[in-house]
Amino acid sequence: MVQLSYLLAGLAALQFAAAAPTNVALGATGRSLSISEDGTTASLDGRSIDLRQAFKRNAGCKPGKGPWGGPPGPMPGAKAIYFISNAANNSVVALKIAADGTLSDGSMTATGGAGMTGVDATGKPAGADGLFAQGSVKIAGNTLLAVNPGSNTVSMFSINPWDPTKLTMIGAPASTLGEFPVSVTISEKLAMACVANSGAKSGIACMSITAYGLKPLDKALRSIPLGQTTPPSGPLNTISQTFFNADSTALLTTVKGNPMVNNTGFISAFPVANGCVSPQETRSSPNGTAVLFGVALLPGSNDKIFMTDASFGAVTVSLSAGLTGSTDASTKIDGQMATCWATFSDATGTAFVTDVLSNRLVEIDPATGAIVNETAGAAGNLGMIDLEAKGNFIYALAPGNTTAGTAATVTVWDVSGGKGAAKVIQNFAPQGVTDTVQGMAVM
Repeated sequence: MVQLSYLLAGLAALQFAAAAPTNVALGATGRSLSISEDGTTASLDGRSIDLRQAFKRNAGCKPGKGPWGGPPGPMPGAKAIYFISNAANNSVVALKIAADGTLSDGSMTATGGAGMTGVDATGKPAGADGLFAQGSVKIAGNTLLAVNPGSNTVSMFSINPWDPTKLTMIGAPASTLGEFPVSVTISEKLAMACVANSGAKSGIACMSITAYGLKPLDKALRSIPLGQTTPPSGPLNTISQTFFNADSTALLTTVKGNPMVNNTGFISAFPVANGCVSPQETRSSPNGTAVLFGVALLPGSNDKIFMTDASFGAVTVSLSAGLTGSTDASTKIDGQMATCWATFSDATGTAFVTDVLSNRLVEIDPATGAIVNETAGAAGNLGMIDLEAKGNFIYALAPGNTTAGTAATVTVWDVSGGKGAAKVIQNFAPQGVTDTVQGMAVM
């Protein structure tokens, strides 16, 4: 049996070289493959094959190896956290982590792109919650990706494993095919990154992660129409976070609704098959949710996901085989104003959430929805946004308010005491940043 995949490499040359109809003998089979004069069609045993589509499929979203061939992560003792400045000239800020979990200044590396802040209902800059999203920076192995909301691109960096505050840009910033990119996700299994855009041209674009940079996999955006502007007016009616599930069989995105106009938020789901993210989307709104925001995958499960909902607190969601979400547990947080960002700590077996308008860390049991503990943030902070747990520590970004004289800081929490024992051990103010900072990733 002749397999088309064995012929594609040879046909590629013939396709562009053919100036007349060409017949290719298929060895001792006595059969031949006929190629049209324009090199776009092949015929075999009465079947016609569109070579343009065949080459497109073969070269498109085939699972790749990615740039994972080097060290799998930092060398022992080499650790850092990362976020973006989201300033006009965007940069990745890297801070060193000491053995005791505390931070010190590290580096700022230009992304080659621009930052941008969304606006509030009055048209003024949105302030600390500038992207209305979680996941503007992501790490896999020694690869870091960061969005550039003001230039509609995403930048790729290599992290030096011996000094993880040293970043080297790989290739040029890649187009996100939309406007105002806010969240990026990485699948090492697929060697793929996908980026969510939340502006006037909103939706998801995916690209291949290679040793030479990001290469487009899509010619068009997977549209998630919001009727937004660029920059968007939020936080309601914007994209929150895009992410792969644990085994990279689905690309999921949380989208905020607007309860004031009876617009319910939803989970957007695109299945992954044969290394490709499908263009076919499924949407669902788990019971009781309205303004879904940040996400934390729960260990040991491919279908259990912890999510914040800025209208009341948080939920634990189960995904069906058809990728629709249902509510397993719900948490109402009294006094909350904008519970938006989430992480899960292996050290405690619990989830943690932050609120940009309330300076406290709330710990939740995702299995039951019960609140385990509420702990005040560092003195002087106005509230916290992006956070990530790693080992015995949690790192939470507190953008502050530069105009009012409140510096941007990163609050470090020690959770080595286990469930219910989180405590602040540092509130570090990095140099050279303002209240536009966004994102959090920890190596």
